[in-house]
Amino acid sequence: MQLIVYLLIYPLLWLISMLPFPILYLFSDFVYIITYHLIGYRKKTVRGNLAIALPHLSDKERLLIEKKFYSHLCDLFLEMIKTLTISRKEIEKRYTFSNMEVYYELEKKEKSIAVLCAHYASYEWAVSMNYHTNFKGYGVYKKLANPYFDKLVRKIRSKFKGELIDSKETIPTMASNFRSKTFSLYGLVSDQSPKLNATHHWQKFMGVEVPVHTGGEMLAKKYDMNVIFLRTKKIKRGYYEASFEVLSEDAKSVPNYEITDRFLKLVEQQILEAPEYYLWTHKRWKYMNTKP
Repeated sequence: MQLIVYLLIYPLLWLISMLPFPILYLFSDFVYIITYHLIGYRKKTVRGNLAIALPHLSDKERLLIEKKFYSHLCDLFLEMIKTLTISRKEIEKRYTFSNMEVYYELEKKEKSIAVLCAHYASYEWAVSMNYHTNFKGYGVYKKLANPYFDKLVRKIRSKFKGELIDSKETIPTMASNFRSKTFSLYGLVSDQSPKLNATHHWQKFMGVEVPVHTGGEMLAKKYDMNVIFLRTKKIKRGYYEASFEVLSEDAKSVPNYEITDRFLKLVEQQILEAPEYYLWTHKRWKYMNTKP
């Protein structure tokens, strides 16, 4: 059954990926009408998250952000599909890096690098960073239930010189590279909510105390990695600019959770600057008020 689903859907995805960008975004406008106005996909979750995170805004202001977010979400979804066939020249034109020299300075330290980022703007196209690096890039992800689509996603990432590793493969991969002194780049999207039974640290995020992921920081400490923050800014529709900020060049010497807390503050800054580009469909505050 999973193969049948894949065989039915893949041709449609491929056809969408072949659309010129102007047509792709016209299609995105249509998808927005369906997603927001007709289906109302996770509208209750989005509206609740906005009320929790941005209580200083009026209902009217949050509603405007909500609509802009859904428009961006549809763009993001179709841009993900576009990666099936997008050329290197095209993605490098649309996703640029303003200060790669900050990253290159870390490569000179001859240690692996953990890149922390959020579900903000175009976190999917950040994979194009691998075109510019000397270290081999790994992206940590959650394995898809359909093995055929999972294989497709891995194949797409490999064309960007990157390799996806399932969360279960992360520690063995890092440990092996550490032992062999294979300096690598690990992309970690670290702003989602952890399971309560795996929570080690609580911190305020957008003014609300919640459990936070600390895996990126702890792995950096364990395997002596430099840690850097990837900030992405949406310039206009279909165009993004990324920049780097060093979080630590000696993670083992930093008090526990300090790197994580600093990362969260930088994510907050992004959200407050342009909240419509954050992934509000995540249930990021589902465990608030449950701290033991």
